[in-house]
Amino acid sequence: MGVMNAPDAVPSVTVSELPDPLPDDLVVVDVREPHEWAAGHIDGALHVPLGDLPVRVGELDSQARTLVVCHLGGRSARATAWLAAQGHDVTNLTDVMDAWEAAGRPII
Repeated sequence: MGVMNAPDAVPSVTVSELPDPLPDDLVVVDVREPHEWAAGHIDGALHVPLGDLPVRVGELDSQARTLVVCHLGGRSARATAWLAAQGHDVTNLTDVMDAWEAAGRPII
């Protein structure tokens, strides 16, 4: 995978389009760096920094509905495109952590 180029279009949603609370069967994958994760993340998310995704992809169930998040949406869009190419049922969250907090969604 390496550093992926930004895709033209990937399946995407905004925070306002997501149910609150998130469905129990939705897997959230946070592709931010460790210091960003430590500053706050979505409860229950799996932390897989973008650069680690190729070696850790086996930890993800390709059949599970997966939502990919980052800080502003660029890294998660690249991860979403790559995971979709690997056969995963995956969606990018376009307006990520700032919008998540602004919407009053929980962060730990």
